[in-house]
Amino acid sequence: MSPGCVPHSKPVVKWSDYCLPLACRPGDPYQLIAKASVDNFSKLGVAFMEDRLQMTNGLIPQKIVSVHLQDSALKELKDQATDKPALILQLSPEASFEGKPEPDIMEHAGEEDPTVLGAEPTQGKGGASGSESAAGHDRELGSVELCHLHLSSCHECLELENSTIESVKFASAENIPDLPYDHSSSLEGVADATCPEREGRRVNTMRKAPNILIYVGSDSQEALGRFQQVRSVLADCVDTDSYTLYQLPGESARRDPWSDNCLLLVIASMESVPEDLHQKFMAYLSQGGKVLGLSSPFTFAGFHMRSKDALRDTVQNLVFSRADQSQVKLSILSSGCVYDEGPGERLSMDKLQGCLENEDKDRLIVQVPFGTCGGEAVLCQVHLELPPSSSVVQSREDFDLLKSSNMRRYEVLRDILTALGLSCDMKQVPALTPLHLLWAAEEIRDPLMQWLGKHVDLEGVIKSSKLSLRFVPSYTPKIEVTPTAIPVVTDTEAFSSENFNLEIYRQNLRTEQLGKTILFAEVTSTTMSLLEGLMFEMPQEMGLIAIAARQTEGKGRGRNAWLSPAGCALSTLLVSIPLRSNLGQRIPFVQHLASLAVVEAVRSIPGYQDINLRVKWPNDIYYSDLMKLGGVLVNSTLMGETFYILIGCGFNVTNSNPTICINDLIAEYNKEYGAELKPLRADCLIARTVTVLEKLISTFQDEGPDGVLPLYYKYWAHSAQQIRLSLPTDLER
Repeated sequence: MSPGCVPHSKPVVKWSDYCLPLACRPGDPYQLIAKASVDNFSKLGVAFMEDRLQMTNGLIPQKIVSVHLQDSALKELKDQATDKPALILQLSPEASFEGKPEPDIMEHAGEEDPTVLGAEPTQGKGGASGSESAAGHDRELGSVELCHLHLSSCHECLELENSTIESVKFASAENIPDLPYDHSSSLEGVADATCPEREGRRVNTMRKAPNILIYVGSDSQEALGRFQQVRSVLADCVDTDSYTLYQLPGESARRDPWSDNCLLLVIASMESVPEDLHQKFMAYLSQGGKVLGLSSPFTFAGFHMRSKDALRDTVQNLVFSRADQSQVKLSILSSGCVYDEGPGERLSMDKLQGCLENEDKDRLIVQVPFGTCGGEAVLCQVHLELPPSSSVVQSREDFDLLKSSNMRRYEVLRDILTALGLSCDMKQVPALTPLHLLWAAEEIRDPLMQWLGKHVDLEGVIKSSKLSLRFVPSYTPKIEVTPTAIPVVTDTEAFSSENFNLEIYRQNLRTEQLGKTILFAEVTSTTMSLLEGLMFEMPQEMGLIAIAARQTEGKGRGRNAWLSPAGCALSTLLVSIPLRSNLGQRIPFVQHLASLAVVEAVRSIPGYQDINLRVKWPNDIYYSDLMKLGGVLVNSTLMGETFYILIGCGFNVTNSNPTICINDLIAEYNKEYGAELKPLRADCLIARTVTVLEKLISTFQDEGPDGVLPLYYKYWAHSAQQIRLSLPTDLER
């Protein structure tokens, strides 16, 4: 561990004066095991906590834990004692756990129990190799292989104030936990201390997920709900594979050594932070820590928070200034408090700021540096943590304003997190999964399998220019899934998915042809490419459709990408249209019919007719005329006398972010009218959309545009606007 920021006058403690080395393992991190009495162990622990522990050859200790060796391991060590300077520790790669870690359990180690220190130093500048650092000590132990080591924290360590010893029960030595560093010193003089090696101090040597700790105050149900809200919005902004988000209860904040393993402290308590915790949080800041305050009374450095009742829980216009001095304007929900400087004070602020567009230019977001170690905080009195919903606003107008700014709310929050040192890059792309071949009607099963038997090659593969589909009875992890080579599982008996219920789909599909044969994937690159190898060969009555729960490379119009988060209804439907037919002569109408089908699929359900879902020319699905929640992409190929059309469709059903979803509209309708409409499912709506689309196509073929335009105009979002629907040059095929 690097030297801390707090100067001390106590003497340096040398590692070699208080313990006897038993074993070492070179590498990164370098590990040492040494024997010490309980009293010496306590002295080493205190010295480590106060940055006074010194090792030879420039090695810097990163953590220190107590290790209890089993009697059998000790006997084996003694039996194999030699005059070698140190034991090279070889751990079994398959060492078993005797139990799960229990962080709150401290086991008693009696005075006669052998107490051993396990430490992980890193090599400092000019440092020697790890094996050299053990030279000069008593040479009495030899090499031992496959030693099963177990950890237990001694009872006496409980007496160490702000102990850096983390209690672990029965964990293998390979899994010694990261031990955070905690300063309990007062703040006097802290901000002026120098930290030449601060960056080294905050490095995560074990490559475990850095912690984002969220403090919400009391342990009440209200506080727990607030923690869930804050955790949810942060998880939407950062990669949860790279960061771990934990609640920091008050007692843990007082007792546990959390600070050095904390990459960001989020203070989101509605009540004032107790004085002792305020000192802890300030000590963390003084050591180079990063703090995000979310609608919390927490302040420091001369900033004062003033209540302004006229702003409380109201929607306001905010101007947010980014680090590059560009600005973002958005509607936000105010907490009712503003930040002021004290009388005569001119306080230091960084570039991020947020002020209201009112006469007073009230300051609601401030970025404040602290101390000389790089500590800083961003304090907010706007509810960046709350999604727009019926629980936070009272009027439909306010809901619309907040939803319209929802993407910008995320932009602001990501800017803040980035300024505080976190990465808000795109989350890790989920791994692709195999396809499942399913059917909506049992009568097509046998003809389908017979057709496949005649068209696959000897290896069960059907190839197209973009990908190959390999039909297999079952899937094993040995079968690779790539964007260009996808296994298709034909056994439906074992099929199960949380994201697609085949029975619900079957119950809601009422078609003659469309949507009967399903290719379903949990995760695929894009459904638009899955049908290419089958679309020209498979009989039309089998009605191909590809459905996915997630897409990694969703396509929009032109070169646009289509975001495809979980909760979005994603599908590509194959439709064949004779060239010499009403619709075949007006093919651009297909995209209008498809977007209309989505809206009608919802609004034709009894009770849901007033859900404000609309079509926006030429191919979008909108909430009123405010926000997009879906779209349609149509690719058509003319072969002979037939158009083969792939209709890609995606619309938000359960995913409220980043814009809005159908279930949001249902919830708002229930609130406004006291209704009890149930939320809808993606599988249900995909089936209903296909059913409606088949009827719309049939009506168009029989009656032409006049048969469908009244319904289209009923739902479109362009009142008092003139739009041409029939010119191919205006449309994208």
